[in-house]
Amino acid sequence: MATGVDQAAGMSLVVFSLVLFTYYSVWVIVLPFVDSDHFLHKYFLPREYSVILPGVAAVILLICIGAFTAVVMWKNRKPKKAE
Repeated sequence: MATGVDQAAGMSLVVFSLVLFTYYSVWVIVLPFVDSDHFLHKYFLPREYSVILPGVAAVILLICIGAFTAVVMWKNRKPKKAE
């Protein structure tokens, strides 16, 4: 059973993910159809970043996965037997 701290951490991650998803969805899906002089545009970065930021995040994620895999394989290697 999860403790209160675990539940709070999990709920905060869920809320953060929901806010991030909503922000990105509005930025990418809704904002192109809104006039460029509308006040809503001042709360968002330029559209070029809507492609750049997820790309950078994907590269960082792949690097972390590769580093984790390398560390696990390095720790689980078996020494060669001398003949």
